[in-house]
Amino acid sequence: MRCPYCQHTESRVLESRSTEGGQSVRRRRECLSCGHRFTTYERIEFVPVTVIKRDGRRESFNRSKLLRGMVRACEKTGITQRRLEVIVDEIEIQLQQKFGREVSSSEIGELVLQYLREESEVAYVRFASVYRKFQGIRDFIETLDDLKSQSSVVEASESVQPNTLGEQETKASIMTPS
Repeated sequence: MRCPYCQHTESRVLESRSTEGGQSVRRRRECLSCGHRFTTYERIEFVPVTVIKRDGRRESFNRSKLLRGMVRACEKTGITQRRLEVIVDEIEIQLQQKFGREVSSSEIGELVLQYLREESEVAYVRFASVYRKFQGIRDFIETLDDLKSQSSVVEASESVQPNTLGEQETKASIMTPS
């Protein structure tokens, strides 16, 4: 670190502490040449993510644009604004952790759909209808059938329980009176 007084490049760290909620580190330093003390800050540099649109255009990732789309899809579903912000944070972290700095809008859309599927089927279908550009009722029916088949697979795997003999029984057979 270069001393701001004498431009010497060697200094020693006297104190380090986390600042800005852990987003940066403040270091108090002393120049080994002139003895002056100075403060430096280390911050994480986020490299901007570029979104490749369907038509080939490129634009910077805009978290507020993503949040607006999700808010519209989640109206009257009971999903809170705070939960949506957390989801957008998680998506943004995933995008930052990718090796490439370019991501297609379809990749972002699929990430959103993964999260919305867990939160609300209604929000999922709403977002999918815009994202996948539904043209008619057939597109809605296919999406609903897909949701239904996936939820029945999850229900079937959750309903299998071992009995005392180590065999498998379903909840339905356990609940029927004998």
